[in-house]
Amino acid sequence: MNAIKKKDFFCSWSGGKDSCLALYHAINNGGMAKYLLTMLNKDGSRTRSHGLSENVIKAQAASLGIPLVVGCSSWDDYEKVFVSAILEFKQGGIEYGVFGDIDLDEHLQWVERICSSAHLQAYEPLWKRSRMDLLEEFLDLGFRATIVSVKKSVLDKSFLGCSLSRKMVALLQKTGVDPSGEKGEYHTVVTDGPIFSAPINLVTKGIITRNDYNFIDLGL
Repeated sequence: MNAIKKKDFFCSWSGGKDSCLALYHAINNGGMAKYLLTMLNKDGSRTRSHGLSENVIKAQAASLGIPLVVGCSSWDDYEKVFVSAILEFKQGGIEYGVFGDIDLDEHLQWVERICSSAHLQAYEPLWKRSRMDLLEEFLDLGFRATIVSVKKSVLDKSFLGCSLSRKMVALLQKTGVDPSGEKGEYHTVVTDGPIFSAPINLVTKGIITRNDYNFIDLGL
């Protein structure tokens, strides 16, 4: 029997393709999605890695039909805030945390450590699968995603706002960038797919530059 079948779980939710595909597999394997957990920056204005506003994440959660929990932190107290949230989940009967890591060992080690500290099990359905296979599966399943942030040192801002597709994957490969963006070369926002009740229509309000990244400022 699949370990997560009929078990309550929370999903660590960035709003992007990998956390979305992990959520899909957890649900498809019989898990019971109880919460999405998203980490915002200290002032609560944007998600930590993808630069999404809380309203965009809320729209995703509403379409998925899963309650959203947010934590606000600096990088210095990120772990403390995250662990505090999952300890509350544990007290409420949650048994598993679902994460979208693929093959970065330091990410897996962090996830296993913080889940263990809260006496939760980590569930990593994408772990050690081929990056290209995961991209193809994501697209084959009918998910739709848009590139919302790019690392300035590796990708031009002209990629911002582009839909993730096989043509885009091929173009990313031509630039020499890992097309999965596993090392932060780019990030996405998922706007539709088999676990969404309705597509999310987003409006581009401009471009924001922060540190080594360019972000789209998205609204509803």
